[in-house]
Amino acid sequence: MTDAAELTARLIRCPSVTPEEGGALVLLAELLEGAGFEVHRVDRNGTSNLFARWGAKGARAFGFNGHTDVVPPGDPASWTHGPFSGHVEDGVIWGRGATDMKSGVAAFVAAAVDFVTETPPDGAVILTITGDEEGPSKDGTTAILDWMERNGERMEVCIVGEPSNPDVMGEMMKIGRRGSATFRIRAKGVQGHAAYPHRAKNPLHALTRMLAELTAEPLDQGTEHFDPSGLQITSIDCGNPASNVIPEAATAVVNIRFNDLHTGASLTERLEAHAARIAGETGVALTVTAEISGEAFLTAPGPFVDMVRDVVSRETNRVPVLSTSGGTSDARFVKDHCPVVEFGLVGHHMHQVNERVPAAQVRQLKDIYQRVLERFFA
Repeated sequence: MTDAAELTARLIRCPSVTPEEGGALVLLAELLEGAGFEVHRVDRNGTSNLFARWGAKGARAFGFNGHTDVVPPGDPASWTHGPFSGHVEDGVIWGRGATDMKSGVAAFVAAAVDFVTETPPDGAVILTITGDEEGPSKDGTTAILDWMERNGERMEVCIVGEPSNPDVMGEMMKIGRRGSATFRIRAKGVQGHAAYPHRAKNPLHALTRMLAELTAEPLDQGTEHFDPSGLQITSIDCGNPASNVIPEAATAVVNIRFNDLHTGASLTERLEAHAARIAGETGVALTVTAEISGEAFLTAPGPFVDMVRDVVSRETNRVPVLSTSGGTSDARFVKDHCPVVEFGLVGHHMHQVNERVPAAQVRQLKDIYQRVLERFFA
């Protein structure tokens, strides 16, 4: 039997702060190759990733996705045990990545290794493990999926092993995520003296008017599986240190977390229409720059979702809520390849000093993943 908790501790000892690989993927590659997996390093722009498949290429394949990169630990002196110590005490594993998400990777790797060793399936098991989830996310899972497309590799369905439970195992699984878009709105007017506003065009007046309109009414009322979309102003700046000067330009940043009633393109068009109208009415030029980091998506309840939910329920004695809450994850990339759900550990201590996880919880997650594999190939 492959001990997922022990593997978690070994992975924590690899200092894999994005984009450093830190030895984590080397460790996993050796373990998987020893179990008969075909393993490929998929490197792009200095980021290392791992693709591993057991079984024949082109066979019906169940996939897992996760990441071994972690956020910086902060001041090591603030930790009770070293952030990369992988210290185990009283049944608890300590270190950066213990929750997010070296434990999740360890659980599905251990489950896959034991499953193909004990009950070789008629099909394939594919593991996609990235080193660029906590960073820009441009050369991680997307690089693996691009490589798979070029090489004729395909997953039929996939579980992303991110922490999905707020407080206890089995209470929640994710069947979708909201989209995320950041908009920078720049207003350019005419600089002038505050005592002579008729000789200037104040960009802040036009900009704050637009922001007031954007926040006056909700974007929507939500959908069957999504909460209402949310628009938040996160910054307003004109770089003006003088109280008696009307600035020439000002910039605001708006972040929108949106449901499946919208797309990044439709929201961009919406903000651009506001900007064009207000610019015409005020004489202040307003430009909108959009950065779409993920579109909203939903894996509709059906056989795949029902199977995972039933296994989780049987193993935890809880029926998980089907949720689309939270931020973004690499599921936003996997959903373009195949149906995807997220189920993992309880998300306590993510990105915190003294990140830690109960070893028993990691072993339970491994058991859940192994039962899912058994059900899929039954």
